[in-house]
Amino acid sequence: MSSRALPAAWRTHAERTLPRYTSYPTAVAFKTAAGEAEARAWLGATRADQTISAYVHVPFCKRLCWYCGCHTSVFHEYDRVQAFFQTLMLEVDLWADAIGPHAGAAHLHFGGGSPNALAPDDFLVLVRHMADRFALRPGAEVAAELDPGMLTEAFIDACGEAGVTRVSLGVQTFDPEVQAKVNRIQPFDMVAAANDRLRKTGVSAINFDLMYGLPGQTPENVAATTSAAVGLRPDRVAVFGYAHVPWMKKHQVMIKEGELADGDGRWAQAEAADSILRAAGYLRIGLDHYALPGDLLALAAASGTLRRNFQGYTDDPAPVLVPVGPSSIGRFAAGFVQNAAATDVWSRAVEAGRLPVARSLRVSAEDELRAAVIERLMCDLTVDVGAECLSRGFEPTALDDAVAAAAALQVDGLCRVEGRTVTIPAEAFRLMRVVAACFDAGLLAAERRHARAV
Repeated sequence: MSSRALPAAWRTHAERTLPRYTSYPTAVAFKTAAGEAEARAWLGATRADQTISAYVHVPFCKRLCWYCGCHTSVFHEYDRVQAFFQTLMLEVDLWADAIGPHAGAAHLHFGGGSPNALAPDDFLVLVRHMADRFALRPGAEVAAELDPGMLTEAFIDACGEAGVTRVSLGVQTFDPEVQAKVNRIQPFDMVAAANDRLRKTGVSAINFDLMYGLPGQTPENVAATTSAAVGLRPDRVAVFGYAHVPWMKKHQVMIKEGELADGDGRWAQAEAADSILRAAGYLRIGLDHYALPGDLLALAAASGTLRRNFQGYTDDPAPVLVPVGPSSIGRFAAGFVQNAAATDVWSRAVEAGRLPVARSLRVSAEDELRAAVIERLMCDLTVDVGAECLSRGFEPTALDDAVAAAAALQVDGLCRVEGRTVTIPAEAFRLMRVVAACFDAGLLAAERRHARAV
């Protein structure tokens, strides 16, 4: 196993805490007390020729993983989840009734939490209901993020029957000692069996999510996990860095800070995973994704059509994202909306016949411009800033201050600036968020809200 050490000049940059830029402006800019009328007006403006996508957030798990940064809670009796499911079905109807004529749904994405907290029959009913109400297009992607430690054969069979086309398994690590340190026990054989059964039931694409920076992780055991993962030949692999924010996620106090690697150690772990994935034939996609050459994500990256949204990297071009479930974020032409995060607040709104929107942000033309520049940097590692300005009706000089900020990073080798074209060299890809942040006009001084750059 070979890997590059973290260059000394990059250490400070790697320690910065920055947005992941799954959107711009980022969610911290969303305002409270959004008006339902505003959300309905934005949604109703959807054009008849536009495809839509929908994201469903299921805020329940059967176990609490101590590293988790998601909006979720542990349930002990299914009655609570059953009530949530019934409200979720009502919410689907609310959104479907509010949207204008459209060209059908190209993507349905189920995340959490753990969507497999739902009973198999309930999940099947939910997918079919959404397919009907949102006019699921032929060949559309139906994706679900699943916890392999609580994944039953019945739920896998329901995925096949529901027409799920892609599943992401939250593997994180195969090392039993690290699993014990984060309260997520799932032996390799369990994941392998789930992978095999999913394939046999007709799920045509499988992703694995891996992590580095967890307590007890080393370059060696990250490499061992990555090698075991590629042996199962998932279509995609994501490698995420653990964000230790116990002041925001109280359960993370269960993780001993003394068992977390420093910046050099995190870099070495990420490098170990990268080395093995690329040697196994996976193509590096953006910041933290890898895909086999024939995968849709790899094809999108090659064609310059790779996108980035709240689910990460995607080939989904739909301009409308409908949010379903507590804390779910939606995107319309006019701006972003986010549902109430508290399940009780969300459910009361839905049961009263209201869209459960709690926050929103109207985007300006400048926001759209900055978002486009950041997205291209995050997806392509290069962007002609002047051309992006011109294409949106701005003077080519509109973002020259941001270009100058990027140019200042050249001395450390994080990017190259030629005219108004900014390019991140391949060896600096892991620090792309540092370069993207130059174009973030609203970056808060309180960066503790965000994850470390590496």
